Amino acid sequence: MKAVSALAAVRHLLDTGAVRRGDTLLDSSSGIYAYALALACHRYGMRCHIVGSTTVDRTLRTQLAVLGATLEQMEPCSDLKLDQKRRVERVHEILAEHPGYHWMRQYHDDVHYLGYRAIADRIREAVGGGVGGAAGLTLVGGVGSGASTGALARYLRAADDPARPPADVELVGVQPYGSLTFGAEHVPDPEIIIAGIGSSIPFGNVSHELYDTLHWISFDAALAGSVDLLRRHAVFAGLSTGAGYLAARHERERAPERTVLFIAADTGHRYVDTVYARHREAAALADLAPQEVEDQRRLALPWSRMNWNRAPAPTGPPG
Repeated sequence: MKAVSALAAVRHLLDTGAVRRGDTLLDSSSGIYAYALALACHRYGMRCHIVGSTTVDRTLRTQLAVLGATLEQMEPCSDLKLDQKRRVERVHEILAEHPGYHWMRQYHDDVHYLGYRAIADRIREAVGGGVGGAAGLTLVGGVGSGASTGALARYLRAADDPARPPADVELVGVQPYGSLTFGAEHVPDPEIIIAGIGSSIPFGNVSHELYDTLHWISFDAALAGSVDLLRRHAVFAGLSTGAGYLAARHERERAPERTVLFIAADTGHRYVDTVYARHREAAALADLAPQEVEDQRRLALPWSRMNWNRAPAPTGPPG
């Protein structure tokens, strides 16, 4: 998913003169975006420098090297909140040393929305011009930087025919516990924050007013989703996909008349040791269901669901 975003963003920056071929593009990443930006830089003749999370694995390091990107990886750290904070601090240090570098700001610059217009058009073609038929479409995905889910919802809701009312598209965001984006920073997950779909810092690209529903899903529940997705559907995908799969199944059960589409952002290769090797621990999906909550004070592991109702960003930690 990040590849379409990075390619469109770099193309736009070149077309508008914000950068030139040969310039160095810089950003922080937990993995997927690093690979996407390296691909875009390789394609358009740019240099790429990544400040990578402690979670970046050997496979990704090799891919980045082949593509000519340079990687600064954070020292091992069990606290992904601290890892994210350290990465952003290092980006600022690099910019002070190299003011000519262009910071891509994947978390804050809405240039990263642009690439998803083409994906929205393909979805519209696949599910019908009315987007999901008479009963509408429910789009489910990890929130992360906000670009993929936010952009797709925005483009899909926009009426392609002015005489036709906006499409009925509900947006369901998936978050890990411990993420502050939708006010769950006070509930830690004893395992990990699922990299890529949560945050310990505010993200400027998250448009909270686009989201209808939120699911908070723990590592253990997402693990169960990932394992079931491989067993049942032969889809080998990452941990955020396992979480999205759980949420999508639940939303489908709640409203079977609607078309439900969920985003599978990456493959499962980086999770072989941390998730798939633990497949015997996976709970049966029949034993998992979300606790319905009215506000973030009642959030509880392993899975909570709340109607967000397109509300603005939370103003502080739950009181």
